[in-house]
Amino acid sequence: MATIDTIRQILEENLSIPPESVDEDSTLDSLEIDSLDLVELVCDLEDELGIDFGEPEGLETVGDIVEHIDSLR
Repeated sequence: MATIDTIRQILEENLSIPPESVDEDSTLDSLEIDSLDLVELVCDLEDELGIDFGEPEGLETVGDIVEHIDSLR
């Protein structure tokens, strides 16, 4: 499964964000993802993908998250 599809799935399950509204250009603000939601998303991504996400800065879009995760693999 592509990284963005995993993100879409987790956002749909946890925050009821429709997958079709999430693309790499979507900002966290436009999806109404606050800092607590982001922490939860990161934890779920770590569990799902078996990665250590770390504490990167400057994550503003879904594409930023995808790029960071893909750099860890």
